[in-house]
Amino acid sequence: MDEIFIKYPLIKKLNVSRETCLDFEKFIFMILDKNKEINIVSSENANKDIIMNRHIIDSAQIIDFVDFNYNTTCDLGTGGGFPGLVTAIVAKNMKKDIKIKLFEKSYHKSSFLVEVSRKLNLNTEVIQEDIFKTPELKSGTIMARAFKPLPVVLDLVHEKFLTYKNLIIFMGKTGKKILEETLINWELEFEEKKSISSEDSFLLNIKKIKKKNNI
Repeated sequence: MDEIFIKYPLIKKLNVSRETCLDFEKFIFMILDKNKEINIVSSENANKDIIMNRHIIDSAQIIDFVDFNYNTTCDLGTGGGFPGLVTAIVAKNMKKDIKIKLFEKSYHKSSFLVEVSRKLNLNTEVIQEDIFKTPELKSGTIMARAFKPLPVVLDLVHEKFLTYKNLIIFMGKTGKKILEETLINWELEFEEKKSISSEDSFLLNIKKIKKKNNI
């Protein structure tokens, strides 16, 4: 465990257990193995250190925003499992009884998500379909990382989800400008959290979403 803390100093800020770190390591091994067949991560990022810092730690930092009072959380367009599988790993080791629904259109990536969930004993449901065509969704927390632009995600949640508690979105280096432009057309109740994995990035925890009358 001390070796992990030395090699990945950012992981200390997550305050996760030894078991969680071991699951992270297993997940990374599975990503690197599967990446020989399909791109779970880009080829230039297929490196243990990069995956841990750029994807695992970046994803895991949302855990303080996840509402565990609800038994379902949705990850919109999870790709290789970021942040959905990472959240499921943390939740499992925190002994939280919550199911993570992973929406992913790709058959091959969906198969990978199922395989990882089985091997790591994660409480997930992999849904291989286009979430934009899925009606009447319900969730506690909703999360989206590297999925669609902020206004598109807001419209999706506003139109498709009958109920939800909060929406967590990862914002990059142009995030402030995008948020400012988005607030012209949307009323949002939100809080920001500075990213621990990137100086230029931040997280948005959005509690209420309302369209303004001009759209």
